[in-house]
Amino acid sequence: YRDLPLLLYQIQTKFRDEPRPRAGLIRVREFTMKDLYSFDTDEEGLSQSYNKMLQAYHNIYARCGLPTLLVEADSGAIGGKDSHEFMVIAESGEDEIIYCPNCRYAANADKAQSIKNKIEGEKPLPPEEVATPGVATIEQVSHFLKVPPSHTLKAVFYIADGELVFVVIRGDLEVNEVKLKNIVHCFELRLATETEVIQAGIVAGSASPIGISGIKIIADDSITSGANFVAGANKPDTHFRNVNYPRDFRVDLLEDIARARGGEGCPNCGGKLLSTHGIEVGHIFKLGTFLSEKLSASFIDANGASHPIVMGCYGIGLGRLLAAAIEQNHDDKGIIWPLSIAPHHIYLCPLYLENPQVATAAESVYADLEAQGLEVLFDDRNESPGVKFNDADLLGIPIRVTISPRTLKTNSVEIKKRSEKESQLVPLEGIVTRLRKLVAS
Repeated sequence: YRDLPLLLYQIQTKFRDEPRPRAGLIRVREFTMKDLYSFDTDEEGLSQSYNKMLQAYHNIYARCGLPTLLVEADSGAIGGKDSHEFMVIAESGEDEIIYCPNCRYAANADKAQSIKNKIEGEKPLPPEEVATPGVATIEQVSHFLKVPPSHTLKAVFYIADGELVFVVIRGDLEVNEVKLKNIVHCFELRLATETEVIQAGIVAGSASPIGISGIKIIADDSITSGANFVAGANKPDTHFRNVNYPRDFRVDLLEDIARARGGEGCPNCGGKLLSTHGIEVGHIFKLGTFLSEKLSASFIDANGASHPIVMGCYGIGLGRLLAAAIEQNHDDKGIIWPLSIAPHHIYLCPLYLENPQVATAAESVYADLEAQGLEVLFDDRNESPGVKFNDADLLGIPIRVTISPRTLKTNSVEIKKRSEKESQLVPLEGIVTRLRKLVAS
């Protein structure tokens, strides 16, 4: 116990067995990862370590020049309690974020909860069987019977660790498979094939939980909002009107398994949720004793008793971090690096190096800048101004310094920030001091 709390980290390559890598550096098979684990004696200690890492991550992204949004997240297969992701808002992001502008509630779509849109209450009516020839999907049922999708019940079938699961949800909603997987407590979850559904004696396209037995039935709590739903009659080309829960069917589990959407109510304050996209650049979560119990990782307390170590897990994908920085900082000409993570501080761009004055001035400025500890990319190529300027914009180095026969006529150089359109002429004398202050600021 005297050795705890303890933080251990590594920066190492990891491998993800993706059938098809995609999205450039956002999601690749092999990538560089910073992994850190915290080790504590109890939950209180874990919370202290977790909060310290939470603040450290905020500091890291701030120093990288990346505004991030902290969102609630699912812990995944490793389990755990509290779980948060750091998201960089970007239209190209692969993750959907549901958030409330009023109370700052935010979660990724896998974890997000919402107050579902209510359906006006009606007096339950007796079930009525209706013929629906050639009608199978919710859209078709809604159009054929002239009812909104929110007044229908959708049947979705999954295979959870080899077992068929019957899922019922209101027709205007979608199943959140992460929530479903967590509720079922399975390792593998996938949609059932039509063959698997038929083999179970179920009529695909006209299925409902009415009269079904021998199959686990899981329903979203949306089925309690509203009355007189349209649902399948469990025989071809036939549906029921006026289906009501719990009068007409039973379920094994009634939980929130719907995918939250923008426009629904905030679970914290009741405000209107919004939706955006983001790129995950970090994930932290409390493991608790999930791994330590399985691996017999224990510590001896002050009384000599053995206990499982209480753990936390914290990760940052470095390549993903760079990709997110570029997604958030670019224009139609190329990258605009935040200075703190730019590959160089200054792009030194001498034009017409065959001119002895230009060459001498450029070499002198380069040597002085390097002596001051500034990181400089010296473009000593014999290329035209257009080529060099285009390459400078493409590379995105924060500050471009141009030396040319024209600037030297007034004993000056041209300074241009990559993030700004206009450049300015400044005296050559004192240029190193000026640039050092510019970088420091």
